Amino acid sequence: MPLSAYFSRRFASALLTYPYSIMVRGFRSDAALEAIRKASENKTPNLVLYNYPSFSGAYGALFAHLYHCRLNLPCLILPFSAVAPFSVEDLCIEGMKTCYFLDFLGPKGFALELAMRTTSKVIGFDHRKSVFSQISPREDSDTNISFFVNIEKGSSTAAYEYFSAKLSETGCDNGDKMSLLNQADRERVEMILKYIEDGELQKWSLPDIKPFNIGLREWRSKLNCITNSCMYQQLMEICSMDLIMKGSAYLSHRQIDASKLLHKVFRVRLGRGFYGECLGVRADGNSDFSDEMGMELSRRSAASGLRPIGAVIYMQRNNLKMCLRTVDNSTDTSEVAKVHRFG
Repeated sequence: MPLSAYFSRRFASALLTYPYSIMVRGFRSDAALEAIRKASENKTPNLVLYNYPSFSGAYGALFAHLYHCRLNLPCLILPFSAVAPFSVEDLCIEGMKTCYFLDFLGPKGFALELAMRTTSKVIGFDHRKSVFSQISPREDSDTNISFFVNIEKGSSTAAYEYFSAKLSETGCDNGDKMSLLNQADRERVEMILKYIEDGELQKWSLPDIKPFNIGLREWRSKLNCITNSCMYQQLMEICSMDLIMKGSAYLSHRQIDASKLLHKVFRVRLGRGFYGECLGVRADGNSDFSDEMGMELSRRSAASGLRPIGAVIYMQRNNLKMCLRTVDNSTDTSEVAKVHRFG
């Protein structure tokens, strides 16, 4: 299968992801399995599974929720965790016609088995290049499976565009095309999607992307729609500027605390002087602030006419560690780190 920036099973795209701290609570729980049982009893035709605890998955679930609500279509939405995943057997819902995978494509062969067992359509969205190798030839050729994989677009953005287009094509409100979001909500939510995409594609190009991500991370524990019935409304109300302000305040406090630890600063000869000199400090017991301390030392080093590098040295498990940081984009600290064999 050729690798392309925009890949879609059978070119269906013409119609139009985690080192996380994961809580197992809520996955394959009595509540989740009971919801599946009721969906089977009611012959619910639509099932939506979203990657947890992924913001892209959660926002994809929001758009699926809005789409089905706008058209009054029965739908069951569940978080899917790799830690305690549902089995195909769990998801064999009587009467199911369509199952969406949002921000993941499932374990290898999972979509194919589900499609065969339920005779339903499986539609998946992902942005990770690694998933190409997980798509089997049978999944690629099955007419009931459509995978949308775009390594240049966030999964939540792809889901947003998909459900928006689908709603516009099928729904009308007083003669006008229906939309997932009103104008006020659209501007706010689309800005959130841009920031999420910037991070998950590792572009880091948007202004204040770091404080945004810091402000956003406190919401991660609220992305389980089983244990948090207000998830959709909360996601709708999140504002990028509020997150940036919160993240910036956090970074500012961290920098102030780190600066207080910068006493007894000394010069460090990098590579026995081959790479010049910079300022360093011992930070035993305070290695959590190594990034902030290193960046501040880098600025002070540059101001002192030394290499724009900050060295934070500390003991960790009886090993001496040195963390190198720089505020200069043209300075490569990895070469120095290799010489010292420090991280």
